[in-house]
Amino acid sequence: MKESQSLVRTLKQCLKAHGLTYRDIAQQLALSESSIKRTFAEETFSMRRLEQICGLLDMSIYDLAKLNRSAEDEVKNVLTHDQEQALAHDERLFIGFHLAINGWTLEEILEFYDWSESEAIGMLVRLDRLGLIELLPENRIKLSTSNVIHWRKNGPVRRRYEPQVRDEFLRASFAEKDAMMIFETVELSVASTTLISRKMEQLVREINELADLDSTLPISRKESWGMVLAMRPWVFSLAKKFQL
Repeated sequence: MKESQSLVRTLKQCLKAHGLTYRDIAQQLALSESSIKRTFAEETFSMRRLEQICGLLDMSIYDLAKLNRSAEDEVKNVLTHDQEQALAHDERLFIGFHLAINGWTLEEILEFYDWSESEAIGMLVRLDRLGLIELLPENRIKLSTSNVIHWRKNGPVRRRYEPQVRDEFLRASFAEKDAMMIFETVELSVASTTLISRKMEQLVREINELADLDSTLPISRKESWGMVLAMRPWVFSLAKKFQL
């Protein structure tokens, strides 16, 4: 979808959410309802008109663009079941997609992975056919999804890889330089756990924003990191042993 079409769609959704009709907009802006309908149908918004309509929603054009970007990202960061199934079925394809969402080029893939050029290009062609990337001239890679993917709960990818990832990650001593492992057991109120959950969600957003910015850097200036943020009601089995 073109950016202008996506922006108009988001604007329509905002108007609907606020209960505003074309007639309401026309009355507020002292215009005819037919002219407003024509503007939306033809998507011929001047910046001034767009600003006026956004003003009726108590928002700026920047706010609208931000909402639109969030909506687009939400669509792009969830794959279809078939896309996940393909990645779960083929380890090489899964790794190739992981490299693509982190901004690797074909040249960088060939430098660090034991794949022939034909094997690597074949993998990229399959990702293109799946709609996960767009393979451009000279084998340049354009991502068709968000670079942060929300894998489906109990979906194909999680069922295939999550046990291995969890086991490998948590088995480590976390003794490497800059590695960090903090584990706390505390007793908290519902209000406190809600606050902590919000802070964790905010931290995840900030991490993803940094990853998005760093995705354009050459691989020589970054390295792969694993992070786990987790919280759940839990009592150590040793403590349970002595409970009544």
